[in-house]
Amino acid sequence: MTLGDRLRRVLRQQARKAGEQYAESKRAYTEGREEGVPESDWPDGDWSESDGPETDGSSRPDDSTERLRVDPAVFGLPATDDGDTRIVCRRHVERRTVAVDTEGRPACFEPGNDDCEGCAVDVREGRVQTW
Repeated sequence: MTLGDRLRRVLRQQARKAGEQYAESKRAYTEGREEGVPESDWPDGDWSESDGPETDGSSRPDDSTERLRVDPAVFGLPATDDGDTRIVCRRHVERRTVAVDTEGRPACFEPGNDDCEGCAVDVREGRVQTW
């Protein structure tokens, strides 16, 4: 067996292994979604500050001024009857119903948090995960 043949065999084995791992991950993800918390057990209404981790509020700029709320459709997101949107929070890995401000930041946005910053970018681009 030549070096080229061995290399092809190793590459095929690794590709097959990666495919199997992908299939297993996809199956586990689908299974987890199907076995998740029933919608009837989801919290209702807005998520207040007390629903997240406790903070002293010092990390939020402009707490003294209220951010302007906009229709989520501006960012291509579905809206609830209350004018909020439903997103999947990256930071807490949970479903949330939140308002969105003019800069595309959800009401639960925390400046400096990588997950929140990425979520805001996705909201502005209309590609945040919704439910």
